[in-house]
Amino acid sequence: MTFQLPHAASEGFDGLYGLELVELSEEIARGRVLVRDELMQPPGIVHSGVCVSIAEALALLGTTSGVSHEGKLATSLCNQTSFLGPITAGTIDARAVRKHRGRTTWVWEVEIVDDAGRLSVLTRTTISVRDPDAHSPQPEVPARVAIEGSS
Repeated sequence: MTFQLPHAASEGFDGLYGLELVELSEEIARGRVLVRDELMQPPGIVHSGVCVSIAEALALLGTTSGVSHEGKLATSLCNQTSFLGPITAGTIDARAVRKHRGRTTWVWEVEIVDDAGRLSVLTRTTISVRDPDAHSPQPEVPARVAIEGSS
């Protein structure tokens, strides 16, 4: 899979809520989502599930970019999320930083901020790394993610 950053997800759940990937490596992944009515809870704040989805997607994509060339499958194992303040408009900006790279698990910390740069959500996401089996879906990021213009 080759794409140029920024890359807007057009398929799957990430495409549904509007994830735009702006940086991707096996150490850091950054993304953003434009706030719109479909993502809001009745009180006028972004639904917490959107923020958890962003965090999980970035950690999963970052891990996949580091293990897919070995034929490994990355799957979500655990999310621990603290909601520190609401996001009500603008853009949701997220930055995932890998904190641990193990043989079978990777751990990421994800910070999500509002347009003013205020920390709104803090997530620790653990991703499982394993061999695919006959019943497992294949990695969404094939063999190696190639980002146009990078080496």
